[in-house]
Amino acid sequence: MTTTLDSGPVAAKISALYDAADAQRANQPRPRRDRTGDEPLGSAAERADAAEDRYLPISPTAGRLMYSLIRATRPAVVVEFGMSYGISTLHLAAAVRDNGFGRVYTTELSTKKIAAAAETFVEVGLDDVITILDGDALVTLTTVPGDIGFVLMDGWKEMYLPVLQVIEPRIPVGSLIVADNTEAPDTAPYLGHVRSPENGYTSINFPGKDSDTMELSCRV
Repeated sequence: MTTTLDSGPVAAKISALYDAADAQRANQPRPRRDRTGDEPLGSAAERADAAEDRYLPISPTAGRLMYSLIRATRPAVVVEFGMSYGISTLHLAAAVRDNGFGRVYTTELSTKKIAAAAETFVEVGLDDVITILDGDALVTLTTVPGDIGFVLMDGWKEMYLPVLQVIEPRIPVGSLIVADNTEAPDTAPYLGHVRSPENGYTSINFPGKDSDTMELSCRV
């Protein structure tokens, strides 16, 4: 059976967005970093504005992994922290569509990215399974209804743990959480949390893009 991910407008749009992201990466200098070499300077909102033209996608391999995990676990509620231009969201929503039920709740601060991604979701016919939460994720994620079965962490790295703590009471046993870019120093508090058995997770780290890694955690 051909999947939504590998056919029609979704597959074509994902390919086009990755091509645009690759071209941008080849021609655009990296943003200014703080004195530690970690995240760019400024608040989350300021950094979102500064990065409003940057794609910031997960890798194609990571995208297919997200699709496969959602198909396998069949969550009713999927949460994404950090939508950007919606490449990862398309993978999540394609899985929800092919499962035949569920909804993706994705967060974003950039008005420009929200407008562009919303247009993309309508264009490929996935807008009916996606809710974009506009604004501070620590506030907007409190409005997500029901138990959360799958989470993708891919926003500002120092926010991974605060975001998890907001939604953690609604993450039941068996739910999965995937965090991208876990070689970033700012992910250390999050990793410490999900790697401590007393917090109720089993967690494994695995290679991601280039020299980076990802963390897969299961609520136990």
